[in-house]
Amino acid sequence: MNIPNVTIKQLLESGVHLGHKTFRWNPKMNKYIFGSKNSIHIIDLVQTLELIKAALLEIHKCISSGGKILFVSTKKQAAETVSKLATDTSQYYVTHRWLGGMLTNWKTITNSIKRYKKLSIDLKKENTGFTKKENLKMGIQRDKLERSLGGIAEMKKVPEMIFIIDVNVESIAVKEAIKLNIPIVAVVDTNSDPTGINFPIPGNDDARRAINLYSDLVRETILDAQKNIILKKEDVDVENKIKVEKSKIENKEKKIEGKDKDKKKVAKVEKKPKSIFSKIKSLAQKKISK
Repeated sequence: MNIPNVTIKQLLESGVHLGHKTFRWNPKMNKYIFGSKNSIHIIDLVQTLELIKAALLEIHKCISSGGKILFVSTKKQAAETVSKLATDTSQYYVTHRWLGGMLTNWKTITNSIKRYKKLSIDLKKENTGFTKKENLKMGIQRDKLERSLGGIAEMKKVPEMIFIIDVNVESIAVKEAIKLNIPIVAVVDTNSDPTGINFPIPGNDDARRAINLYSDLVRETILDAQKNIILKKEDVDVENKIKVEKSKIENKEKKIEGKDKDKKKVAKVEKKPKSIFSKIKSLAQKKISK
């Protein structure tokens, strides 16, 4: 297990320590705040360093055990970074708008995903069988669904973990994840409510440099965890091959034993002794011959 190293210097350079103005703070974040300067809260990076390592460890465990993560951030400055992170690591993402019930009402969402896939297939055909106006309407509907559901189009079930940047903006996603007992890893700023967040990362959730740092650390963690999954699969394949070979050998041995038993049975079979009637007949024939 190789979790990427991060230092307080890197956190400082990325502006992770810079919170919001003091009048915009959430009192529940008090334990993560070091102090204030120029009416801006300063986040305690010692705690951030410990908590970010703990969060990366949980992400590694989730991926190495075959789980999937849903990345959520509809903020303009984070949307592109999050979608790239998810595509690079083969995970899922929501960066346009969180649809109510995306997790709690998964059956309805799957129907919308099927509709999106059907529209995509139909519009790729040369002869769709529809008029230009109908094709245009279908294209608009497809694009709308793609913005909302494109990042979860291949998601077959509810994810094993959810990663959120800015829990204030994604409050509905937080509530749904809590309701379904899905572990939440989230970046919490000084104006955020950390209640219900399983693995909070106190830090700036607005600066692009900070967001890029979070995404780089998570990317390295997931890629390392995916290597472990590949190794596990290879081990399973080897074990399966060994089992198949053993079963073949056992079957051969059984066949050989069966043949040996058949031969022994044949060898044991002796000629039946002549019956009394056959003996009398043979004696009678001898007397007649005399």
